Amino acid sequence: MKCITRLLLLVVSLTVFSSTISAQGSKQRLSRKQLAEVQAKHIAKEMAMNDTTSRRFIKTFCQFQQEIWALGPRPKQPYHQMTDEETEQALKARFAHSQKILDLRQKYYVIYSEFLTQKQIRRVYELERLMMERLSKRSKKANR
Repeated sequence: MKCITRLLLLVVSLTVFSSTISAQGSKQRLSRKQLAEVQAKHIAKEMAMNDTTSRRFIKTFCQFQQEIWALGPRPKQPYHQMTDEETEQALKARFAHSQKILDLRQKYYVIYSEFLTQKQIRRVYELERLMMERLSKRSKKANR
């Protein structure tokens, strides 16, 4: 009976210990969609938007982010290993990608203008830039 009790205590303690470790080790990363929503909520809170404006901003900001992601990552090629013709094509592809991003920013500027003032739009861009810089710094630290 003592052996069974000890074995049962061992099993219970191992179960508790392993669940504690797995809970600590599983820092789940947010999905892109969740991250965009968190960013939008942070911006809305930082700017003290009312509930109606906040809901509309969060929805619009998330749509904008989804359209940006749909463009894919910026083309990256090792230019030093390319011929002049390949470099020219890579640069043109990069310009085209940048133009698509600019077109989206202009499209969403018009949408934001429907419910935000010009100063608010400028502040949204500032806060977004600051968040991206912070995320970039975190990413660089994590990759070291």
